[in-house]
Amino acid sequence: MYWDAKVVKPLSDYRIYVEIEDDRQGVFDMKPYLDRCVFRELKNEHYFNEVGILFGAVSWPHDQDIEPETLIEDMVPVETMPNPC
Repeated sequence: MYWDAKVVKPLSDYRIYVEIEDDRQGVFDMKPYLDRCVFRELKNEHYFNEVGILFGAVSWPHDQDIEPETLIEDMVPVETMPNPC
């Protein structure tokens, strides 16, 4: 659908760069989620960097995911991919 994630890339400081099917682009900060039970595993940077897309949602191998609606609501819009540092 037009609000599904189509590109996701891990950035420094537990942020992810996201592109949505409708061409919106932004940076989503995962830090507020890291103390929630299901997301605690993401504190491991190596595991955090395994981020991908599954059925339009940003996801990780052990079934953690962020729905497209949450991404759109909370991401900071950008015009191009930011510097990953």
